[in-house]
Amino acid sequence: MKLYMKQKVFSWKDKFTVKDERGEDRYFVEGKVLSVGKKLTVTDHLGREAAFIHQKVLSFMPRFFVDIDGAEVAEIVKKFTLFKPKYQVKGPGWDVQGSVFEHNYQITEGGVPVVSIYKKWMAWGDTFELDIAPGTNEVLAVAVVLAIDAVMDSQAAAAAASN
Repeated sequence: MKLYMKQKVFSWKDKFTVKDERGEDRYFVEGKVLSVGKKLTVTDHLGREAAFIHQKVLSFMPRFFVDIDGAEVAEIVKKFTLFKPKYQVKGPGWDVQGSVFEHNYQITEGGVPVVSIYKKWMAWGDTFELDIAPGTNEVLAVAVVLAIDAVMDSQAAAAAASN
């Protein structure tokens, strides 16, 4: 199944709409404006919470958690590397491979692709295509991709603030 995440360009907070292949709304993602650490809520098309993503604030490397139905199901950790960013997804046992920096990567389980992510470069606002393998937990896949994007955003903001 293919899903498309599009970030709203003129918004004070993180705001994404996730659409399916037919262009119908599947999920809505909204960030909290005044909070300690980044927090994102994913709701389905009926407005019910599907996932909650939150950042561990006091951590050497960026670390995010994904909660589904009130239970923590994944922890996304950026590993310390000098050149190429690497991520570990604890919980489902997923690995991240490819160029995360260029938003062209895969999330795999045992070497088998679970989600392939591609950024559309000639689009207004950040637009990502997620190709999710059959049988994969769709909500978890979307939440993990959002958490990885949040890590990249927080690092870009920290780098901008230090200049």
